[in-house]
Amino acid sequence: MEMSGFVFLTLVSVGVLLGSSEAQEDFSKLPDDYKKGVELGVQQINSHHGIKSHFIFFKSLSKSEIDGGFGVKYIYHHFNLKATRCPKGTSDANPTKCAFRNDRPLIDCGLCYKMHNGKIQNEPKPYVHCLHKPQLTQALVSARVERCDKMSYANGSPTLLAARKPQ
Repeated sequence: MEMSGFVFLTLVSVGVLLGSSEAQEDFSKLPDDYKKGVELGVQQINSHHGIKSHFIFFKSLSKSEIDGGFGVKYIYHHFNLKATRCPKGTSDANPTKCAFRNDRPLIDCGLCYKMHNGKIQNEPKPYVHCLHKPQLTQALVSARVERCDKMSYANGSPTLLAARKPQ
């Protein structure tokens, strides 16, 4: 397997490899609380029976969070996933091992979830909304935003999507 991976990498063009490593760099620069949300989205997409390729993080589009105090944060993260040339189920898939495919649409994900002391909480249930970009409509985006705004917050707190962007 390692030999075939090596041969595959030597055949990958420099442009694709550079573009892929830039996306992976972006993931490595995400705060841990956002990485955990991306991992939740990737897990959901890669477990879907209709998905054949392995998907990984491509880029963040927007992030926001509310500090609820006492180690609690409410997080919203909007990002894209991109198909790789590795089959679904590949472990340790990263752009240097699994080059991005440019012949598949991106998957647009919007996640909102509650973190407590660095762990995603089960209540309220994390909301993971991921769709292939061509299927994403303005109505679905509006429903996503509305759903995230309705997460359980203390009275008087702002909506998640109006919150500050992390530093």
